[in-house]
Amino acid sequence: MIVILNSTATKNNVQELVAELHSKGLKTNLSEGSHTTIVGIIGDTTKIDIDTLKGSSFVEDVKRVSEPYKAANRKMHPEDSMIKVTDNVTIGEGIFNVIAGPCSVETEEQIIEVAKDVKASGATLLRGGAFKPRTSPYSFQGLEGEGLKLLLEAKKETGLPIVTEIMNLVHLDMFSDVDVIQVGARNMQNFDLLKVLGKCRKPILLKRGLSSTIEEWLMSAEYIMAGGNPNVILCERGIRTFENSTRNTLDISAVPMLKKLTHLPVIIDPSHATGLSWMVAPLAKTAVAAGADGLMVEVHNNPAKALCDGAQSLDPKRFDELMKDIKRRAAFEGKALGK
Repeated sequence: MIVILNSTATKNNVQELVAELHSKGLKTNLSEGSHTTIVGIIGDTTKIDIDTLKGSSFVEDVKRVSEPYKAANRKMHPEDSMIKVTDNVTIGEGIFNVIAGPCSVETEEQIIEVAKDVKASGATLLRGGAFKPRTSPYSFQGLEGEGLKLLLEAKKETGLPIVTEIMNLVHLDMFSDVDVIQVGARNMQNFDLLKVLGKCRKPILLKRGLSSTIEEWLMSAEYIMAGGNPNVILCERGIRTFENSTRNTLDISAVPMLKKLTHLPVIIDPSHATGLSWMVAPLAKTAVAAGADGLMVEVHNNPAKALCDGAQSLDPKRFDELMKDIKRRAAFEGKALGK
């Protein structure tokens, strides 16, 4: 349910309304725009007498929100959310950020070399897998704790904030110096993990599940937000369809749909979307045109020798060429490239 306040509403009016709602055991989400203030109400709204609420002189209207996701719903929060990663990096509408780096951290030399290369090309965050969920138990599973240490070394060398995936609750303490915690596609509905991440204040990059609907995806975001963490970034990385010429099928329509349904920022992962490096550039360009807030691109200094997903990784030269194009396209769409 949302309560739309009119221009006569004072701070005292808002505070008294919020206090009354809290006294009924309800949670509230306050969204103050340039022209309108909206109080979102989460919980058992049958306790509320809508006619009484509407009778208040400072209330413009009261509407029920039919969608099961509330905190993530744009009706509750009309203004676009801007997710602050560091003092210098913010992800959200109007700013186009590029996260880049290898699928897996392999060696100190490799991750630092790639970090320096992607930063020079304009990437604003460094990605790298330390814990790797693989389909086969015989595939490279990542360097785990040692991989995190090497990522932090690369952060120290370049100043780039780091993004890496968490797979298990027991590892959370190891992520204290990670700037953005990624929840991978396979863990999108790991609700115990999502609940715990809701209690931390770090930005969470939530990838779409392999066969998840947009509503299921937003409900996973809701788990994090319901726990008190509003800092969620959505990442479309391709879904499973009947098509088998590509690893997955990029659902580019998810970008404008999410922009309509939610206030959360949306980025695209064109690397996992198809599993083919030659398709990364055209899909990345499409993401800009569709209105995405950024990209997540896999870059490896020697893709042919990569321990994981080399076939979908760009080398630094191809990434640099892509970034030159992305800068022009982002400017055309009225977006500033993240710095």
